[in-house]
Amino acid sequence: MEAVAEGLWGLAEYHEKRGEIGKAVKCLEAICQSEVSFFPIVEVKTRLRIATLLLHHSHNVNHAKSHLERSQLLLKSLPSCFELKCRAYSLLSQCYHLVGAIPPQKQVLHKGLELTASVGYEISMKLWCCNFNSQLANALSIEGDYQGSISALECGYICATEVCFPELQMFFATSILHVRLMQWDDDNLVEQAVNKCNVIWESIDLDKRRQCPGLLFYNELLHIFYRLRLCDYKNAAPHVDNLDAAMKFDMQQTQHIQELVKELNVLDQSLSRSDLHYRDRTALSKKQTMIQEQLSSMTGLTSIGQESLQPVYFGNVRRTIGDKLQLAPPPIDGEWLPKSAVYALVDLIVVVFGRPKGLFKECAKRIQSGMRLIQDELVKLGITDGVREVDLQHSSIWMAGVYLMLLIQFLENKVAIELTRAEFVEAQEALVQMRNWFMRFPTILQACECIIEMLRGQYAHSVGCYNEAAFHFIEAVKLTDSKSMQAMCQVYAAVSYICIGDAESSSQALDLIGPVYGVMDSFVGVREKTGVLFAYGLLLMKQQDLQEARNRLARGLQLTHTYLGNLQLVSQYLTILGSLALALRDTVQAREILRSSLTLAKKLYDIPTQIWVLSVLTALYKELGERGNEMDNTEYQTKKSEDLQRRLADAHASIYHIEIIDKRRIQVHQLNDLDIKRAMADPTMGVNLDIPESIGLSSALPAPSSSRLVDIDTRRRGKRRI
Repeated sequence: MEAVAEGLWGLAEYHEKRGEIGKAVKCLEAICQSEVSFFPIVEVKTRLRIATLLLHHSHNVNHAKSHLERSQLLLKSLPSCFELKCRAYSLLSQCYHLVGAIPPQKQVLHKGLELTASVGYEISMKLWCCNFNSQLANALSIEGDYQGSISALECGYICATEVCFPELQMFFATSILHVRLMQWDDDNLVEQAVNKCNVIWESIDLDKRRQCPGLLFYNELLHIFYRLRLCDYKNAAPHVDNLDAAMKFDMQQTQHIQELVKELNVLDQSLSRSDLHYRDRTALSKKQTMIQEQLSSMTGLTSIGQESLQPVYFGNVRRTIGDKLQLAPPPIDGEWLPKSAVYALVDLIVVVFGRPKGLFKECAKRIQSGMRLIQDELVKLGITDGVREVDLQHSSIWMAGVYLMLLIQFLENKVAIELTRAEFVEAQEALVQMRNWFMRFPTILQACECIIEMLRGQYAHSVGCYNEAAFHFIEAVKLTDSKSMQAMCQVYAAVSYICIGDAESSSQALDLIGPVYGVMDSFVGVREKTGVLFAYGLLLMKQQDLQEARNRLARGLQLTHTYLGNLQLVSQYLTILGSLALALRDTVQAREILRSSLTLAKKLYDIPTQIWVLSVLTALYKELGERGNEMDNTEYQTKKSEDLQRRLADAHASIYHIEIIDKRRIQVHQLNDLDIKRAMADPTMGVNLDIPESIGLSSALPAPSSSRLVDIDTRRRGKRRI
C-alpha cells in the first residue's frame, strides 16, 4: 500500500507542476477515500498536502480546515511525529487567520507552543516556536493587544538567539519595531526598538544581508515610517534612496530569474524527446543542471520539498519563483507583504517625499507605476469593474484591504499634486475615483472616509468655496480618532474661516485654533505645530496685531524649513511674512522675502500663490514709486489671474463640482455581518503615510484688484488672544 501512496503522491506532484491543481487534489483524495486503510502517517501527510494545495491555489479554506482537523485526530494516536504536528498546527492557524477567526487561531497556536516546550531543546522545535510566536503576535495585534503582541515577539526573539540565528533575530526585532510604531505610546521605547534593529542588521554579514531582501525592505520601510512620524525628512532620505535602489535591483534579479525559468522549461521539453541523440542529451542535461544550480543560489530553493514547507501565500494567489520577499526561512510564516504590494509601497514613499519638494514629474510616474501594480493585483483577487465588498471571498478580504488602502493613498497624493498645480478638473477626477472606491468597499475603506472629507475640504478651499471647505474639514475631524489628523483638519477649517473674512468667522477660527495651539508641543514631530502657527499668524495679521503675527510666523517658517522641507508651505509662509514686512514699512526685507516666495511658487506651478505674491509685490512697487516694475508686475499678474479664472470656470462647469463641495457626507451602506477586522488592521495602516500639510495651507484666493491679505482692514476689531 505504501507503493500505491508513493505513486499517487508522484502523480499529484506531476499535475501540480502542470498547473492542474484539481487533478492533483483528486489524486491525493483517492488515498483518503480509499476503502483499504493506509498507515495513519501516510494519511496525515496526504491531508496536510491537500490542505497546502487548497490554501495555495483556492479560496476553499473550509475544505482545507477539515483535512487539517482530521489530521490532528490521527496525530493524537501517534506518540512522536512532532514536525507533522507542528505543521498541522501552523496550517490550521493560517486557516483561522484567513476567515478572521482570531480566538480559535490563538487557541491552536498556544497548543503548538505547548508542544514545542514539551519536546525539549531541538533546533527544529525552536524554529517552530518562532513560527507560532510570529503568528500569535499578528493575531494579538489585530485584536489591538499590542503589549501581548510584543511579548510573543520577544519570546520568538529569545528562541532565535538560542539557535544563534541573526536573520531570525532581525525578523523579530523589526516586527517589534512595527508594533511599537503602531502603538507609539512611549518615544523612548520606539527609539530603543529602532536602535536594536540597527545593531542586529549591522551584525549580519554583508553576503547574508543580500540573501534577505525581504528583511532589507521591511527594515528600511519601518525606518522611513519612524522618520516620517518625527518629521525628520533629512535622516529619512538615505533610507528612501536605499529602498528605491533595492527595489530596482530586485526587479532586475526577478526578471533574470524568470528568463532562467523560461530557459529551463524549454530544456525540459527538449529532454523529454525520445529521439534525442545521446551527445545532445548529455549537453542539454549539463546545461539544465547549471541553470538549476544558478536558480537555487538566487532563490534559496533547492527542491520542491523545501518549497512546499514555505508558508501560505497571502491572498491565496500562487506566485512564481523569485516573486516573494521572504523575511525568514521555513518554517517561519515570514512574508510581510507580497512583492507587488511592497513595490507599490516603495513608489508611494517616493511620491510622499517628492511631492513637498515639487518633483511632480517623478511623482506622476510613480503614481502611475504604483496604481498599475495595484490594479493588476486587484484583478487577480477578482476585483474587477462592478465587484463590491459583498462579492469578495472571505479569504481575500485581508489582501484586498492592503491593495485598496494603497490605491486610496496614491489617489490622495494625486489630488494633492493637482490642487497645488491648480489643475482642478484632474483633482476632481481623482477625488471622484476615491469616492467610488469607498462606496464599493465602505467597510474595508472605513478609515479613508476622513481623508476623503479632508480632500473635499481642500478642493472647496482651492476653488474659493470657503464655507463648504470648513464644513468638510469639521466633518473630517468627526471621522477620525487620530489626534494628529483632527488637529490638522481643525487648522484647515480655521484657515477657511479666516478667508471668509467676517468677524463671526474669525471668532470661529479662533475657537478651532485655540485648543490645537494649547497642545501643539505634545505631538510627535512638528507637523501640527507648523500648521497651527501658520493659521494663528494669519489670524493675528487679520486682527492687525502685526508684530505678534510676525513672531509666530517666523517661528513656524523656521520649523517648516528645518524639518518638513515643504516648499509650498514655505512659500505661503514667506508670502505672509512679505506682506507683514510691507505693512511694517520694511520694504527691503519685503522685496527679498517676496522674490524668494515667487521663485518657490513658480517651481511648484502653484498659480494661486504666484498671484498672491505678485499682488503683494505690486503694492510694494507702488509704495516705492517703481512705476516700471509695477506695470510689468501688474501685467504678469493679470495674465496669471486670467489663467486661474479659466481653470476655475472649467472646475465650476464640471459635473463633479457640486457633488464634491456639497455639504453632505458620502452615503454608503456598510455590511454589518462582514467580519473584516483583519482588513482594517492591515500592516500598511500601522503607520500613517498621510502627510496632510504637504497639500499646503492656502489662504484666500486673491481678489481681482488686490490681495485680501495685503488690504489690511484699518478699522481695529476686538482681538482675542490665545
